[in-house]
Amino acid sequence: MAKILVVDDAAFMRMMVRENLGKAGYTDFSEARNGEEAVERFIADRPDLVLLDITMPVKDGLAALQEIRALDPDAKVVMLSAMGQENLVIMAVQLGALDFIVKPFKPERLIQTVSNIMLA
Repeated sequence: MAKILVVDDAAFMRMMVRENLGKAGYTDFSEARNGEEAVERFIADRPDLVLLDITMPVKDGLAALQEIRALDPDAKVVMLSAMGQENLVIMAVQLGALDFIVKPFKPERLIQTVSNIMLA
């Protein structure tokens, strides 16, 4: 089963992602609270997929995305973004994100996106 790194500064959001993906059979998770921790966890865990919030303290998701893609150009990263951040989403896709999920998300959208990427 895929190892997924869930990165969000909100503990509630990390829990929601884990719970929703858990219902779809995903069980191997690691977590980070900011972009700096995300890069550290990526190096340590080498996850199959990173779900990465854009707006976070210490280091934002775009900076973390750039570092992760520099470490592994084939890294699979999906951005999580709040409504109204369309310009940041476009930038994230240009930096190599495979997709984006708008928060608050529907569980089906999260599961479908992760499944599509993991099966690709």
